[in-house]
Amino acid sequence: MQRGQLEVTFEEARAHLGIETQRQWSDLAILRTTPLLLGLVSLVCLFAHQLLQGREMPVRQAAWYARARPTFSDALAFVRQRLWPATISWMSPEEADMVKIPKALFARLTDALAYAA
Repeated sequence: MQRGQLEVTFEEARAHLGIETQRQWSDLAILRTTPLLLGLVSLVCLFAHQLLQGREMPVRQAAWYARARPTFSDALAFVRQRLWPATISWMSPEEADMVKIPKALFARLTDALAYAA
């Protein structure tokens, strides 16, 4: 019964974290890397859960494929969308030469990059 969920977990980990495409020279390095990448999946899920604070996670829909439940890529994009604006504004000096953009445009750019990265 849980085999399907496990297969989806590994497929998402392959697609987004590069599991099984590692280029280490030794078997020990591969044995260390794979659990670390799966731990990263767990960490992203925990961050998303904490950021949601009981709300529903937004699920990005495609015109040709409707989904009812979020995937890991939705969770990863959600975490990126919440962390990037805070990181960008925190690192920006107040007197720097910069061009301000409207918040709606910034949100659209962040949304596009969160799924593309």
